[in-house]
Amino acid sequence: MSNSTPIVTDNAWRRLSACTDARIGLGRAGISLPTREMLAFQLAHAQARDAVHLHLDTDRLMAELAALESPVLKHGPVYLESQATDRMTYLQRPDLGRRLSQRSCDRLDELGHTGDAPVDLALVVADGLSSYGVQKNTLPFLDALMNELGADANHWELAPIVVVSQGRVAIGDDIGHRLNARCVVVLIGERPGLSSPDSLGLYLTWGPRPGLTDASRNCISNIRPAGLKASAASQRLVYLLRESRRQQVSGVPLKDRSEDLVIEQGIENFLLR
Repeated sequence: MSNSTPIVTDNAWRRLSACTDARIGLGRAGISLPTREMLAFQLAHAQARDAVHLHLDTDRLMAELAALESPVLKHGPVYLESQATDRMTYLQRPDLGRRLSQRSCDRLDELGHTGDAPVDLALVVADGLSSYGVQKNTLPFLDALMNELGADANHWELAPIVVVSQGRVAIGDDIGHRLNARCVVVLIGERPGLSSPDSLGLYLTWGPRPGLTDASRNCISNIRPAGLKASAASQRLVYLLRESRRQQVSGVPLKDRSEDLVIEQGIENFLLR
């Protein structure tokens, strides 16, 4: 029986799986998936569900942010909450995740920024749909961003970093408006995929105020070790921040041309051949 036909039939595309997290070339066992691939799929599905439902460890994140050092960061972090009182409400009522609770509104007003001279940038960290992505990637990204901003010849004045529990992207508009910030960037856990339960996304908005739509935002997504690295994401964001401040726009009118520098330096994109 040593020369019997293998149970699993390999797929010729299997070797390409070394280049991507996508499920390709899985092979087959009879007319079904191999047991190994089925178990891997079930594990990925469980990780995606956990990313959505697990609570963000806000105490740990606040302590990490408080220890963050940068010449452009002059305030300690602030913790706020949306109007979604628990995770189930957050998932069933997206509108409540876009609004601050009354207690959080009062907390921002106590900081005394509204009505003062505007700050350049407000950073908001929200759990979104992947607390795992926020917990894992926020500090590496902010470390890289603080280095980029600190080395920028154009000075950036930052509002306190805000952490929001049960928050969605649009909650940054209200926070940026109350902090009198010219620009707001929301760091948020992205909806997990079956190969990316740990993805962080960024949303930049110039002139934040309640009522804006996604057309007013620029997005940088898939920030994670297996996706867009923190250093590359911070460089791209600083480019957009500079252009947003120069043009005083964001969203559809603001184009991301940060990759043009790569082409100019002779690193050829195969799509342009």
